[in-house]
Amino acid sequence: MSTHGSLDPHAVLTVVDRRIFGGFVEHLGRHIYDGIHEPGHPSAGPDGFRRDVVDLVRELGVSTIRYPGGNFVSGYRWEDGVGPREERPRRLDLAWHSTETNEVGLHEFSDWLELVGSDLMLAVNLGTRGTQEALDLLEYANLDADTAWTRKRAEHGRPEPLGVRMWCLGNEMDGPWQLGHRNADDYGKLASRTAKAMRMMQPDLELVVCGSSGSGMPTFGSWERTVLEHTFEDVDFISCHSYYQERGGDAQEFLASGVDMARFIESVVAIADSVAATKRSDKRIMISFDEWNVWYLFDENGEQDDKPEEAGWPVAPRLLEDRYHALDAVVFGDLLITLLQHADRVRSASLAQLVNVIAPIMTEPGGPAWRQTTFFPFSITSRLTGEQVVRVPLDGATVTSSRFGEIPAVNAVATVGEQGTSVFVVNRSVDEAATMRLDVSALIAELGREPRIAESHLLHDDDMYAANTLDDPERVGVAPLEDAVIRDGILEVPLPPVSWAALLLA
Repeated sequence: MSTHGSLDPHAVLTVVDRRIFGGFVEHLGRHIYDGIHEPGHPSAGPDGFRRDVVDLVRELGVSTIRYPGGNFVSGYRWEDGVGPREERPRRLDLAWHSTETNEVGLHEFSDWLELVGSDLMLAVNLGTRGTQEALDLLEYANLDADTAWTRKRAEHGRPEPLGVRMWCLGNEMDGPWQLGHRNADDYGKLASRTAKAMRMMQPDLELVVCGSSGSGMPTFGSWERTVLEHTFEDVDFISCHSYYQERGGDAQEFLASGVDMARFIESVVAIADSVAATKRSDKRIMISFDEWNVWYLFDENGEQDDKPEEAGWPVAPRLLEDRYHALDAVVFGDLLITLLQHADRVRSASLAQLVNVIAPIMTEPGGPAWRQTTFFPFSITSRLTGEQVVRVPLDGATVTSSRFGEIPAVNAVATVGEQGTSVFVVNRSVDEAATMRLDVSALIAELGREPRIAESHLLHDDDMYAANTLDDPERVGVAPLEDAVIRDGILEVPLPPVSWAALLLA
């Protein structure tokens, strides 16, 4: 199976916004407690944060982290998580039927972000709270003035502002499961009021309004249009959320997930630009794809089970601890390729989530931390992505999707930057090997010589359901793509079935 195309370093789509490699940390399951924060762990520092997890998050290469939710934020009182720990209240978390101890809050999480080298992206509660509480949090976090809230911040150990730049106006407000769920008209009015008020306090904020919590929602499209008609002048981004899983054992259909993500993005862009046209505006609303991942949300019967097995209201129960296999990682890599292909409008994205909860990193209480299969495409893509995205047009073999018909068997994108030209590619076929042949003569002309393959990484396993576990944490990884060559101005990349690869040409 053969695919051919060209790689021209001048075919630039856009400059990369590093926030596309963002993550997401929610007070959910064992993400915070027994995940990033475990005071009794041998690797924990005096702050209680596990340094083995810190090292892995740094390796993952996460730029901006969205916090504290997620569904959790729609019932969260941010004041519970500041001040002396011994005075913080225990609260019921209705979203995940758990007990929140508030041992980790805004200050502790900000300290953790300094350890991992990531920026903070804050979500405000527009479910059970509103504009005034959002203003209070903004004043507490960002204001450089002498006020009651900033004095509180200083008393709590932070005289200097946190300087949070990007703020989410609630979470998934279109979803009936959401505390404070509203229709698009009511939410749009609330989001507009809140955004206007926040900008009165700090005009240079970047604000994200809630889009649909999935393209399959019955209100998808009409929700975006109505919300943007209210908030167009007030916000910079609209959110997209999407999760994917193999269903009914149909791995080939699962491998078409990137096509679904692309159509989702393009639909939201079209709606946003239509609203701009009706307002006779040249402003462009960007996409914050601030929840995306592979998530086995539904069982074989199509039922959703996301509540703790423990009775009552447990603290940090085991929730959503999906075990990812090689197939998941290949689909995951294709989703990253899709985000880069749309990086002219997707200026921020958040992998949901980071540790234990549908996560690339897993931990065991008192024990090790390890990389899931999905860790590798993210860490390598984040590290190798250059400053500009380059289109890689391809022609050749196709595979059949029951939803989308014939789709390209091979999908690829490239970036250029100081370290060289990086190529990211996936073979979506479940049973056929492929060879991608790229004409790199334009790159040769640019360099004045033939480039060398400085790095290559292949993620593939003959057992596409192989996974990394506590007992076998290194079962699946990446290996050099030893058969990739540049010959007569052509880059040849052989790809086994169900595989993802990355190459750096220097």
